[in-house]
Amino acid sequence: MVLMATVTNFENVSHPSKTDLRQFAELFMPLFIASTDEAKREAIAALSQHPSVPSAVAFFIACQPISLAAPFLISSKCLDDDTLITIARTQGAAHARAIVRREDLSPTVIDALVGLRHAEDLKRPDEETAAAEPQAAESPEEPKAEVKTDNIAAASALEEEMRQRIKQMAHHLNRPESDVLGLRRLSEVQEALLVRFARERNARQFAVALADSLSSSYWLSERIMLDISGAQLATTLTGLGMEFSEAAFVLQCFYPHLSAAEGDMSRAEALLDRLDIVECEERLESWRRADSYTHGRERPGRSAPAAQRTGTQG
Repeated sequence: MVLMATVTNFENVSHPSKTDLRQFAELFMPLFIASTDEAKREAIAALSQHPSVPSAVAFFIACQPISLAAPFLISSKCLDDDTLITIARTQGAAHARAIVRREDLSPTVIDALVGLRHAEDLKRPDEETAAAEPQAAESPEEPKAEVKTDNIAAASALEEEMRQRIKQMAHHLNRPESDVLGLRRLSEVQEALLVRFARERNARQFAVALADSLSSSYWLSERIMLDISGAQLATTLTGLGMEFSEAAFVLQCFYPHLSAAEGDMSRAEALLDRLDIVECEERLESWRRADSYTHGRERPGRSAPAAQRTGTQG
């Protein structure tokens, strides 16, 4: 109650002075910390629409758990580019996905999001196991039988996971040693950006984001999109592991003819349904290898050509 009363009083000040902003910041943070989650959500929802939230309060809210911060990250006009980039880089993939949903992203923020890599997307099960080992070492007094049971269960789970990994990777065992590109997989942020640009029909930004996802030149992503049948983009999205419904949506955005019905599904869905995932991965890797040989020396830092970013033709 006290938190919302403070927020309501602040909302009623049409043109807050520096003193008003400072006083609100000093009051808000301790009240917020002491409030219930429901009160916190109500306060954040109200402040998400306020045009003059103090920068310290805006940053404080943006750093809250995503279950609280999401409305503010998506809607608030009080988060500048530097703050958005800092939040995306330090708070994790969920916060970055919320930022992607903003309607007014600047090119600076988009570029930062396109190149974003989150450690949690790359974390492997063996790293998690290694991180858990010190904790296990701190409790040597546990019964040996219980420890043995836990070890057997963990070993069985790891064995099953490794079995599945081996199945997924079997078709790559015969790759030449010189092929160090490896399989590409979309991070959650990359997938969200691709879907956003498709929804906006922004082919240029989509191609830039796709090139980053592929670690390829802009020319490869542009060539893929120039296939008006949509087959090459379908192959690419499948090879990158994009979720089926999201891939179908992207295809329909850029190739309207794929929205037509084909039986009980759209043509885009039928096209994706006919593709073999392993074949798509292998074809995508062959495209990337060819691109690295052709354009590898022409794209320092894997950035898109300046002419393409500005919309000029080379």
